[in-house]
Amino acid sequence: MATTDTNPEETAPQRSRKPLLIGLILAILLGGGGFYATWSGLVPGGGDESAAAEKAPGPLTGVAFVPLETLVISLGPDSRSGHLRFSAQVEVVDSAQDDVALLAPRILDVLNSYLRAIDTADIENPAAMARLRAQMLRRIQIVTGEGRVRDLLITEFVLN
Repeated sequence: MATTDTNPEETAPQRSRKPLLIGLILAILLGGGGFYATWSGLVPGGGDESAAAEKAPGPLTGVAFVPLETLVISLGPDSRSGHLRFSAQVEVVDSAQDDVALLAPRILDVLNSYLRAIDTADIENPAAMARLRAQMLRRIQIVTGEGRVRDLLITEFVLN
C-alpha cells in the first residue's frame, strides 16, 4: 500500500490573471472617458450651468389663495378632545379669487356643518385626514361652482 502525498493545491492549474487585468484597465479607461464626455458637455446632463439657467421656471401665474376664518368646533361628550380648531386656505383660479372670497361665509357654513355632523372617531383618526379633505373640497366646489376651486389646504387641524 502506497500512500501518495499529493496536495490538491499543487495539482490545480494556475489561472491566468490576464483577463482580470484587462477588465480593470478597460473599466478605468471607460469610466474616465465617460466622466470627460459628461464634464465637457458632449453628453447632455453634464455640469453646464447655462443649461440649468435656461430651464428655470417662469413666474407663477393663475393661482391665488383665499384664507378662511378659523373654526372652533365643539366635539361630543364621547370624544377624547373637547374642541377642534380648524383653519384652511382655498386654492383658486386667480380670475375667481374675488368670487370665492365673496362666498367665504357660505363656505364656512358648509365646513362647519360637515365637521359637526361627522363622527368624532373620524376626526380623531389621523389616517382619515385625506378622506376628510376630499369631502370638504367637494362641498366647497359645489358651493362655489365648478372650475373655480382647485384645492383645499388645511393649515390647522388641532384637537384640544
